Amino acid sequence: MTCARRFRAFALLFVFSTLSIARAESPPPLEARAPFDVIIRGGIVYDGTGADGRAADVAIRADRIVGLGDFAKAQAINTIDARGLAVAPGFINMLSWSNESLIEDGRSQSEIREGVTTEIMGEGESMGPVNDRVREHMLADQKDIKYEVTWKTLAEYLRFLEGRGISCNVASFIGATTIRENVIGYDDKQPTPAQLEEMRELVRREMEDGALGIGTSLIYPPAFYAKTDELIELCKVAAKYQGKYISHMRSEGNRLLEAFDELLRIARDAGIPAEVYHIKAAGQKNWGKLDQLLARIEAARKEGLKLTADMYTYTAAGTGLNACMPPWTQDGGYEALFKRLRDPETRAKIAAEVKTDSDEWENLYLAAGSPDRILLVGFKTEKLKPLTGKSLAEVAKMRGKDPIETLMDLISEDESRIECVYFLMSEENVKKEIAKPWISFGSDEASQAPEGVFLKSNPHPRAYGNFARVLGKYVRDEKVISLPEAVRRLSGLPATNLGLDHRGFLKEGMYADLVVFDPTTITDHATFEKPHQYTTGVKHVLVNGVQVIKDGEHTGAKPGRALWGPGKIATP
Repeated sequence: MTCARRFRAFALLFVFSTLSIARAESPPPLEARAPFDVIIRGGIVYDGTGADGRAADVAIRADRIVGLGDFAKAQAINTIDARGLAVAPGFINMLSWSNESLIEDGRSQSEIREGVTTEIMGEGESMGPVNDRVREHMLADQKDIKYEVTWKTLAEYLRFLEGRGISCNVASFIGATTIRENVIGYDDKQPTPAQLEEMRELVRREMEDGALGIGTSLIYPPAFYAKTDELIELCKVAAKYQGKYISHMRSEGNRLLEAFDELLRIARDAGIPAEVYHIKAAGQKNWGKLDQLLARIEAARKEGLKLTADMYTYTAAGTGLNACMPPWTQDGGYEALFKRLRDPETRAKIAAEVKTDSDEWENLYLAAGSPDRILLVGFKTEKLKPLTGKSLAEVAKMRGKDPIETLMDLISEDESRIECVYFLMSEENVKKEIAKPWISFGSDEASQAPEGVFLKSNPHPRAYGNFARVLGKYVRDEKVISLPEAVRRLSGLPATNLGLDHRGFLKEGMYADLVVFDPTTITDHATFEKPHQYTTGVKHVLVNGVQVIKDGEHTGAKPGRALWGPGKIATP
């Protein structure tokens, strides 16, 4: 054979070999590959965009969704029968207070059984940053759940939860209150230029490490003491990292509209998207203001401002009994408050202010309308725990005292803020809020379980039922919004607002956070009298591709992760 012929033969052999290798390395069709980890078969898929549901199987490999379609012939390690059921992205709780409860019990039972796969923390106070003063306050403020504070930053806390083992994903805003406590303390005073720079630096560090933005709760001391300009300066830093501003506004009652004007100014001056925490008009005389508030938000949105809100689906709020007293009573912190409550002259001054309607502070005693509309649900001391579930009016009658004197006595005796439920809102307004396409949902509670330490107090029923209540009461029963729209508001909308990476939608490439539920039976059962009752109707829940709820029961799996804001993703 000549050299030329040998070369041609070699070249042909090389080409055929290369083609054979290429054919061998080409991936087979998706459904013909090695088994998937999970296939959810036969359900109606609602993808989180608001689109109508469609029949499709969902294929999952590792922690990602890898396909939607017909996978009848495909094999999987785990197959979930979703015939007759809805399949949706996992729900996102825009306002979680599971900071401590997840340390006690990482299973997140009450939330995960509703389909909540991600909990967002940081309403005013956050679990970091922490210095010695803040650590001392966190330890002294503990009630039934006890823990050591071993972290120094918010990001370290989130990693602590992830390492400890949690069933849900977690992320957090930086609490502006916590920033203030780190630098200024608990006194009613304004930061010096040096202190303000220190506060900005704390925000910068936390934003670079993955915080979602700045959260405020401006009716509560010491947050109440912060001026608007201080908040703008903190938000300017957060805005550089694509952060958001989210606020329990300075008033939800007498000065509701003025409080929104402050939020609007912060958003404009800092160049930052803003969200209203648990949007409401509190107190019967203020119910008529909700229409004006909604109209103002929509007008600002039409201007191009990124404004949204979240809500819980009840007519009662939940916060401390100390919210019945003027903010100056807590100047200097809780110890200063307890001291004032034990001084007869100061008590008389406090009582007089509680009885007087004012636009200067948010008086929840008057907003509730009556002491029998204030339920006492969480005490610190064992001595007072038998009063759990009773109204302030009942306890005052038991003690033979005026209700205002009684509330001051109780706070002094318990040396805590005492958790309460206040009936403040109208059902008509709740439905108006639910109908707005830019409002998502948050429980404003901790994930709990009807067992152990959690039974030592009564949570607001929103701890167990807030999200199921959307799908059962307001979608199926009262038809306030459609099912596809409800799923969008529970998943895609909050994920987009927060800038969460590959979360909130049910499509190929997204993380496999999924909930499978029965739209015809999903129901919340928790009541104000008996709040420790799980939702029913959620059949299966997956978090990062791992099944956490199977046939309505917890598997014990804890695949939850710490999630980070856009600032960390963009920072090298």
